[in-house]
Amino acid sequence: MAGPTPYRIETITEFHQLRGLPNPEHPLISVINMEDIEQIQMNESISLVFDFYCCALKRNFPVKFRYGQQKFDFDEGVMLFMAPSQIFRVDHDSTRTLDHSKSSGWMVFIHPDFLWGTSLAKTIKQYEYFDYSVNEALFLSEKEEATIIGIIQNIQQEYHSNIDQFSQQIIVSQIEVLLNYADRFYHRQFITRKITNHDILNRLEALLNDYFNSNNLAERGLPTVQFIAETLYVSPNYLSGLLKVMTGQSTQQHIHAVLIEKAKERLSTTDLSVSEIAYELGFEHSQSFSRLFKKKTNYSPLEFRRSFN
Repeated sequence: MAGPTPYRIETITEFHQLRGLPNPEHPLISVINMEDIEQIQMNESISLVFDFYCCALKRNFPVKFRYGQQKFDFDEGVMLFMAPSQIFRVDHDSTRTLDHSKSSGWMVFIHPDFLWGTSLAKTIKQYEYFDYSVNEALFLSEKEEATIIGIIQNIQQEYHSNIDQFSQQIIVSQIEVLLNYADRFYHRQFITRKITNHDILNRLEALLNDYFNSNNLAERGLPTVQFIAETLYVSPNYLSGLLKVMTGQSTQQHIHAVLIEKAKERLSTTDLSVSEIAYELGFEHSQSFSRLFKKKTNYSPLEFRRSFN
């Protein structure tokens, strides 16, 4: 069953008006204390699309956020990051009511035009967590949460100051500090959430082995990073980020590693031609297989086979 048509919010001012907030002091950036949003009256789900970046820190709100097919309930102090044009859904939780004494959080909205002419305009796309799913939110310790709130309050203080020629660069510098701390804390999360992450690694290994041991690789083709991530119920960027921290290899490198091991096995134990092996492993063209094999092993497939004779 199809979900509701996404409601697109094109400007930060439009979001303020939608939530009953005063207009932002700058049309291209806003810092919102969630305690200032007095009314969160929701009787049904809504899908939203922002045309700007959003960095949100939330705790104890009576809504569930959905990104893709995954739900995340913000009972803890967690952060999520959304890039322009990402669709996300907010589901009302009828079992809970908003309690301002317990609910808290911050939102920082940044329109891409605010970054124009700064180095962050180019580098912001390197922060892969903007493409993570909501269920891959950043869990913060109390100390980490205090650090993030301190940075957001610095941005807020500058945001409420009189705008001058230095304002943009000072705010952008603080945003960059915020994103770099988030990068550090995500790196920590990959390491400390060992049970969950090792489960993902085990399922990845089993998935790749099952895939390459199947008899219909020629029809299915090589597994893609997108396919692997969807099967493991994580986003592609989150999976690759986790794997790089845990193993030093990206998802694509893991795929290639299993592929090369299967290729070595066939080259050393069968009389199949290189073309036949390439076809069995899901390659459309044997030349592509040979190039990858040579790149990964420093041997051509035939050179590798001759080393066993």
